[in-house]
Amino acid sequence: MCNLPPAPSLVRRGTLFSIYPVLRVISISLRPGNRLLSRSLAIIPSHATLSSYYQLFFEEPFLRWMMNSVVISFFVTLVGVGLAATAGYAFSRYQFRGRGASLIGIITTQMFPVTMLLLPLFIMLIKLGLYDSYLGLIIAYSATALPFTIWQMKGYYDTIPYSLEEAAMIDGAGPFYSFYRIILPLALPALAITALFSFMTAWSEYLVAAVLIQNRDLFTLPLGLKLFQSNMEVAWGLYSAGAVMVSVPVVIVFMLLSRWLVSGLTLGSVKG
Repeated sequence: MCNLPPAPSLVRRGTLFSIYPVLRVISISLRPGNRLLSRSLAIIPSHATLSSYYQLFFEEPFLRWMMNSVVISFFVTLVGVGLAATAGYAFSRYQFRGRGASLIGIITTQMFPVTMLLLPLFIMLIKLGLYDSYLGLIIAYSATALPFTIWQMKGYYDTIPYSLEEAAMIDGAGPFYSFYRIILPLALPALAITALFSFMTAWSEYLVAAVLIQNRDLFTLPLGLKLFQSNMEVAWGLYSAGAVMVSVPVVIVFMLLSRWLVSGLTLGSVKG
């Protein structure tokens, strides 16, 4: 029988294995010049410099790309949380014509990749005059995120006893009051998951944006970082510095929502 290392040691090794690629990206962003490969395993390279970050912020339109991503991600998150919270509640609490077919349709959409939606979205947005615009990209991202978020919210609402709403109605509360004052506060963990997923859908997505956005003034962060790559070379210092800065808002959002994430991921999948 083989002797396995103790569990804490495995956890430490697994953590190091997970974060080491991130540390290497940070190391590349601090190297002078445009070097990708190095014989040294040091995280902080010799002659470390912030020149890539300086060039990123002051010589490239990085802040414009970031602002575009912030605006689009904010509205996608707003739409995702708002519609998923209400639609999930309707599917959980009410019986209506087409409910079963709608739930099957929501699940079915998760079986196909987003790339299958590109052509219909492209044609629809051109006909609506929303191609190459903020609103068009927000609609596209919301459409891809909503099936999962609606199902997530519906599953979480199923775990909340209906007796709480019945007690509120006996006390004279209407359905809207019961929803906003009783159910939504209890559903904060699921709302946190919905917000994080909606934000991530818009923040780091490249393919849909590359098809629907052509104006460089509207480029999001993934589209902007792609400009650092050409057929002849890749600006590895700028690319790595941009990748580090792109990850910062995601980490901040995750930390802000972390207190609700664990319970949201577990309880939201108890029923469906």
